[in-house]
Amino acid sequence: MSRVGKIPISIPDGVSIDFKNNYVTAKGPKGELGVQIHPDMKLTLKDGTLTVDRPSESKEHRSLHGLSRTLVANIVQGITSGFEKRLEIVGVGYRAELKGKKLLISVGYSHQILYIPPESIEAAVEGNNVVIIRGIDKVLVGQVAAKIRSFRPPEPYKGKGIRYADEVVRKKAGKTAA
Repeated sequence: MSRVGKIPISIPDGVSIDFKNNYVTAKGPKGELGVQIHPDMKLTLKDGTLTVDRPSESKEHRSLHGLSRTLVANIVQGITSGFEKRLEIVGVGYRAELKGKKLLISVGYSHQILYIPPESIEAAVEGNNVVIIRGIDKVLVGQVAAKIRSFRPPEPYKGKGIRYADEVVRKKAGKTAA
């Protein structure tokens, strides 16, 4: 039995859920999101909680059960509180700054990188070396953070580069004199 799929999703006040033809739409204080779930999964809204049920114990239905519940829970969390990823820029002379909505990143190349985030994503810079990505869509926030990290991933010898705030970079020893 899926442990994740069994957990009911509590719907906070000010959030409306609508589902038609396996497409779940949620409207809340931060905006509106929708997600397509598998046609076999059944949704039940009762007393401010949403539950996802599966039709059988087959392997496919068991795997889709937790996934469907998590997708719906993510859109509910996104429209109520939103999602955030923090990136740290580590290295001498490495920095980021915000020019309007555009992100200007200097990470040791001969040029600066100008990144324009998508419409629904908000970028912020703390100091010179912490970039914060905020949005209501968890997938999009993760993709934008991964794209920015890909400009200069952390290298294993000194740890310079762009990393997630909670990421641990394992360092190598490097060459030693004989």
